[in-house]
Amino acid sequence: MARGRVGICFPDRPNFDVLLPAAKRADDLGFESIVVFETRLARDAISVLGAIASHTKNVKIGPGVVNSWTRGPALMALTFATLDEMAPGRTFLGIGAYWEPLASKQGLNRRKPVEQIREYVEVFRELLTLERVTFDGELVQVSDISLDLADGRPRVPIKCPVLIGATGPLMTESAAAYADGILLNFLISPEYTKKAVERIEEGARQAGRDPSELDNPQIIATAMDKDGDKARDVARRMLTMYLGQQPHIGKASGLSDDFLDQLHDTMGGWPPKEGGVAKAMQLIDDPTLTDFVAAGTPDECLALARRYVDAGAAYPIPVVLTPDTTMDIVEAFADF
Repeated sequence: MARGRVGICFPDRPNFDVLLPAAKRADDLGFESIVVFETRLARDAISVLGAIASHTKNVKIGPGVVNSWTRGPALMALTFATLDEMAPGRTFLGIGAYWEPLASKQGLNRRKPVEQIREYVEVFRELLTLERVTFDGELVQVSDISLDLADGRPRVPIKCPVLIGATGPLMTESAAAYADGILLNFLISPEYTKKAVERIEEGARQAGRDPSELDNPQIIATAMDKDGDKARDVARRMLTMYLGQQPHIGKASGLSDDFLDQLHDTMGGWPPKEGGVAKAMQLIDDPTLTDFVAAGTPDECLALARRYVDAGAAYPIPVVLTPDTTMDIVEAFADF
């Protein structure tokens, strides 16, 4: 059984014949949570969560994160009411404000993301009370609607904690005023985590909340292999793609604009140009790599992950980057 609180996160990997047994094993081992990414246009998180719900009994499940622009709050509330049928009392909503250029490439005009996501969460929560809801916000509006629920289901309010996937300081601090916690981003440094936790605590205090009431787990990019260099190569590729496509992550950890621009231009943005990722990977040196990921042998991964908990994160949620060692990651982190 897991020694302490620990989660596991599946991005666009592994295949389902590996993912579902790994989810069941994490459940059997007493893991706190299973998180599913919805990143780029690779996999839909909700479909995966439904499959995981049918293979687990106790572990909490949720996305890390879905965005607040492509699913309206009514559809999101309906979605989590449905997931609650499959995993009663075990769901949580991890939600974020989306990223560029993927948002604008879909015709979305994101405005005032800090205000938008707060309005969105308020409507989402009110709908889960099963009361009729009218909300005329600046960015979110609904008029006289309520959830019907499935035929024969008792009309009992649904509890679903909300964790905000915040990276920037303003979103991090403001979310602490109303969210149930902050889902600390991956591919950031332990030093960033320390500062983020300080912002969360300050935001909670300013809102008259006890900071200890918020749950702030840390998603950690994890590549594991008996051959540590092989694992680091996988992690380097992932870090290169994210820093080159979502520079706000790197900026939050203090990487320079010049370095991030060089990565972006070498790679070619999103989607990357042919051969661009391989060329840009050469710009990521080992010190930068180990400051952003947990990559290497099992012992190395655990040691690198502990830095985030030491920095103030509630517990680690390793992200599986090496699909062939998915079960090894689960077994290793059970000893965290």
